[in-house]
Order: sequence, then C-alpha cells, then structure tokens
Amino acid sequence: EELAKVEATIRAINPAAKIHRTTRAGVALTEVLDRGAFDLSRALENDPHFLEAHDDHHDHDHDHDGHDHHHHDHDGHHHHAHASDIHDVTVQSVSLRGGEMDPKKFFPWIEKITQMEGPNILRLKGIIALKGDDERYVIQGVHMIIEGDHQRAWKDGEKHESRLVFIGRELDAERLKKSFDACQAA
Repeated sequence: EELAKVEATIRAINPAAKIHRTTRAGVALTEVLDRGAFDLSRALENDPHFLEAHDDHHDHDHDHDGHDHHHHDHDGHHHHAHASDIHDVTVQSVSLRGGEMDPKKFFPWIEKITQMEGPNILRLKGIIALKGDDERYVIQGVHMIIEGDHQRAWKDGEKHESRLVFIGRELDAERLKKSFDACQAA
C-alpha cells in the first residue's frame, strides 16, 4: 500500500520517470545515472505533454478559490494525519499562464522563488515568452536546481504566451500567481 502511494507521487511529479522496484537499492548504476534525464531538449521530445498538469486527483486544489485547503479537509480530517498518506495528499501542482515576460523581472523572480521555496518545489517546468526575444525559452528545475535554454524560434502565428507549472508541497498558489503576473512585460 505504501509502495503504491510512493509510486503515485512519483507519477504525479514526473509521469515519464522510469521506476525500478528494488530491494536495498539493488539496481545497476547505468540504469539510473547519465540518463540525460535532465536534458531540456530531450525532456521536451520525450514528454509531449511537458506542461500539462498531471493526474487530477493529486491537484484537486490548484485552482485556488480563496480558501486555504491545506490545513483541513471539509470533513474535518487533518491532512497530515498519517505519515503514510503524506506522499500523495500533499503533492499539488500550480499552473500559471501569462503573456510576454520582462527578462529583467522574470529571472530574478524565478531565482528568488527557487531559493526560498526550493525544499517545497519538487519540480518546475515552463515555456516562457521573453519580450524582444524571438525564441521560446524553456525552463525546468528540481528543488533549487534550475536550468533554462532557448529551444526554438516561435512559429509564425504562434501565440507568445508564458506557461509555468510548479509541482510541490504547500505552495502558495495565490502568491505565485500574483508575483508571476508582476513579471510580465509592460
């Protein structure tokens, strides 16, 4: 039962992850190291749904409606009641969408968020439209490690919009949204 929960959490964070069931970490190192799994261009090729939020029952609370869902369910059960359900109950995703970003605001912002919220951010990924830049900027991160790169030119007629997804625990969706919106180019 616990294994199923852990696997569900892994799927929520990264649906494309390869899961090895082992006893005492008995797995060939070649299976887990140097997989290029953090390679941006590969991440996009292998994950056509790069920016789609996953598995809806994990993020029942990403559309915050002003209520704080984190501390208690409506039926009175406390979220952190059992250590074993900490895995899936607390993983949520926050999807942000906006227009073109001002690079002078966006980069310091994402850096600050990852520094401050790093321990709670299990994964972040996004495709960002930067003002005055004719290429899509792709970004992904795990905790405090973040990387980004130009991926390709925007296609003719492609809408220059920025999308960013945070997957983590105890994320302040409202604050993330407000501060993300504040990075948009005038």
